[in-house]
Amino acid sequence: MKTISCFLPLSEASQALAKDLQALCPMVDKIVLLTAEADAKADAKAHLMPIEGLTTSSFAKSLAEAASGDYTLLFTSTDRLDLGFKALERMVRIADDSQAAMVYADHYTVSDGQRAVHPVIDYQFGSLRDDFDFGPLMLLRTAALKAAAADIDATYTAAGLYDLRLRLSRQGALVHVNEYLYTVTA
Repeated sequence: MKTISCFLPLSEASQALAKDLQALCPMVDKIVLLTAEADAKADAKAHLMPIEGLTTSSFAKSLAEAASGDYTLLFTSTDRLDLGFKALERMVRIADDSQAAMVYADHYTVSDGQRAVHPVIDYQFGSLRDDFDFGPLMLLRTAALKAAAADIDATYTAAGLYDLRLRLSRQGALVHVNEYLYTVTA
C-alpha cells in the first residue's frame, strides 16, 4: 500500500481533519501541522513543524525534508477541508497511473452556507503564470518533491511554492483530476 505524509496549516479545522485522517485513512503514515507560532500546541496526534510561511523557499525545502511517505499531501488553507469518498485513494491511483509529479483536483467551496463548484484548469506545460489555481489541496510524488527541492537555489519569501511548482514540472507531469474530490468551507 502506498503511504502519504500530510501537511496542513495549524487550525481548529486541520486538527479535526488530522484526527479523521488518522482514523479513516490507512494510507496516511504521518500528519504534520504547520505553524509560525513558536508556542503552538496541537490536540491531534500530529507533529508540529515551525515554518516562516507557506510561500517561502525555506518551507519548500523543509517540506521535502520532512516528507517520508510515497506521496506528500499539501493543504494550503486554514479553512475546513472535507474529503470526498476515497478521494485520497483516487488521487494516488491517478498519480501512480500517470507517473505525475503532482496531482490536483476540482473541488467544491462553501461560503455563507452556499455550496459552489470550483473547477480548476489543466496545467499547460511551460506555463509561467504565478497565479495558476491548483486549489488548496495538492498531492505530490515525494521523490519528485525531494528532487525539485534539492534544486532550489534562491531564497523567496512569497514565491517559494511557485518556484517549487516550476521545478516539479521538470520532474513529471502536473495532472488535473477532472473530478470534484473535496469541499473547502470558509
